[in-house]
Amino acid sequence: MHASSVAEARRTLVDDRRALEEASRLLGEARELAVDLETDAMHVFRARLCFLQLAAGDRILVLDTLAEGVRANALAGPFGDPSVRKVFHDAQGDLRFLAREGVVVRGLFDTQRAATLLGLPRVGLGDLVEERFGVRLAKEHQTANFGLRPVPEDLLAYAENDVRYLLPLAEQLESELRAKDIWEEFELECERIAAESREPEPLPRPKLPGGARDALGRAIAEMVDRIRYEEAERLDLPVGRVLSNATVGEIALRKPTTLAQLSRIPGMKGSFLRAAGARVVEAVAALREQAKKGLLPEPPPLFRPDAGRRKREQKLKAWRNEAAAKRGVTPMVVLPVPVLERIASEPPTDLDQLARIPWLGEKRLRLYGEAILSVLRDEPSLD
Repeated sequence: MHASSVAEARRTLVDDRRALEEASRLLGEARELAVDLETDAMHVFRARLCFLQLAAGDRILVLDTLAEGVRANALAGPFGDPSVRKVFHDAQGDLRFLAREGVVVRGLFDTQRAATLLGLPRVGLGDLVEERFGVRLAKEHQTANFGLRPVPEDLLAYAENDVRYLLPLAEQLESELRAKDIWEEFELECERIAAESREPEPLPRPKLPGGARDALGRAIAEMVDRIRYEEAERLDLPVGRVLSNATVGEIALRKPTTLAQLSRIPGMKGSFLRAAGARVVEAVAALREQAKKGLLPEPPPLFRPDAGRRKREQKLKAWRNEAAAKRGVTPMVVLPVPVLERIASEPPTDLDQLARIPWLGEKRLRLYGEAILSVLRDEPSLD
């Protein structure tokens, strides 16, 4: 597919049931789809899928998934068909959102992951499109509220261009992956990403600084976290815009007992202080009293990484870097981080056990199996 042909692709806005039926018919005939989506996650408490953009042949379909009768799961068939290639760029977040909508993706081609495995210096979609097709994609709408209706024309143009060049980009990257003999490794990475993205993403929780990990600090963090979620839902805002994780951690660390002290916490927002400051201060005082009486549950023991696992990870990473340099590929091609961590955590003792490590693959087993076992046995590598 030539860039000139996709540059002239026609856009169709799918905003009613009849148009969705026509889109479903068209996609049922396609053997590859370029896919992107837009949400209002930066603007509301519960993010919604606002647009689903698809490119197939000389057509670009922009589904208004907030319109009555237009739902992404109506296209679950082609999305779940592994024989139909679905081309995304940096797919993981989008795949999780689609899974929430009842759409499971099989047959993934992630152009960002392809560029990363190839070791390209810049892997952003805008960079790749500009370098390869001489087109500069607009970036000014990345933080726009795609939940607004009616839809401004400039937002529709932005949305469609995010899929316009994905199919010819995938063609180029596939050719380069095959030329470097890393196609099988790339396919395994895409399968892993697609499989893991079917699991819901955990809610963001604050990571507490060292001085806030005692029983009182943890109780304060849980209390503030609960209050900020309540405020976020009341205001219909993302949780992070109400109060950041870092600010929650600072409150747990400093344990303020007055509004003045709370107001001086780094990152404290006046809107949160006015709406919930008194509740926080009162709750901190109550938790302090409980702590004095020994009524708060003791924090779990500090997690101490297994020294053996850490040593195995370090050895595997050093070996991986050497193997990658000899083969002329990126270290991720030899062993992706999740696979390396699994091997270090559950070290196999023979090839049969190693073969059962998810997403390792037959090719890596053949090329590196004995060497990996030697590294784990602390023996000289069998390159």
